Amino acid sequence: MGRILLAGNARALTHLSFQNGRHPTEPDPRWIYAEKPFQRPIRQLEEYFSGKRKTFTITLAPQGTPFQQRVWQALRTIPYGQTQSYGQIAKAVGKPTASRAVGAANGQNPISIIVPCHRVIGSNGKLVGYGGGLSIKETLLAHESSHQP
Repeated sequence: MGRILLAGNARALTHLSFQNGRHPTEPDPRWIYAEKPFQRPIRQLEEYFSGKRKTFTITLAPQGTPFQQRVWQALRTIPYGQTQSYGQIAKAVGKPTASRAVGAANGQNPISIIVPCHRVIGSNGKLVGYGGGLSIKETLLAHESSHQP
């Protein structure tokens, strides 16, 4: 999957981006490179990729509209190794006809993996849309499927 960029402030993680994906995050020139504040997220990601971690306990602070925030919160309720459709997420956020808007919010998710936008699929069960690219989405879903009890 390549390099992953983590960014945040003193209190929370604000970005997790696949830098080899279709939409890498361009670091803000004001950002300061530091690994120490990200030791906990790095450890939890290592545990996730080794199949030992199913949920994350990291404070998050994604920036987005109120609707995007509701969608991203709904994504966090999708269990590890399972998927839901854009329509199911639209219903969960109280906008049953807003599948396309959910797709747009899903595509703007700044914290991949931890806010599991890779677990959202088309109503026909097909893999559609993923900011990191469909190959990364497919890899993440296969990884979770292979580590199910």
